Amino acid sequence: MKRNQKGITLLSFLFVLALVGFFGFLFMRLFPVYSEYYSAVNDIKAVTQASGADKQALPQLKDSLYRRFQISYVDSVNLDKHIKLRTEKEGKKVLDLNYEVRKPLMYNLDFVAKFERSFPVTGRAEAE
Repeated sequence: MKRNQKGITLLSFLFVLALVGFFGFLFMRLFPVYSEYYSAVNDIKAVTQASGADKQALPQLKDSLYRRFQISYVDSVNLDKHIKLRTEKEGKKVLDLNYEVRKPLMYNLDFVAKFERSFPVTGRAEAE
């Protein structure tokens, strides 16, 4: 009598294990870069939506961002190079974030993550 076997072979198991390990390795390399980006985005949103932010000049906004970046451990964003303040036609201020991160992946391979985002400086007043 021939019995049917169920399951995967050792070779298939090793292949699946290698595939899971590779994607786990990629996740461990990419996660810190994206985590830092989302921290920077949250800090910039908090500064641009703070009360009176629309009346502040760029140096005051950068000072507030510098303090928040220090607390959030945002090291890849250079405030002088990567943050620009522009005024749109309607007189509204917009803060632009534009930077890229280049980190080693494995051996002689690097990965590049490029981030671009604009934030309107609303300076909405706090509720009384």
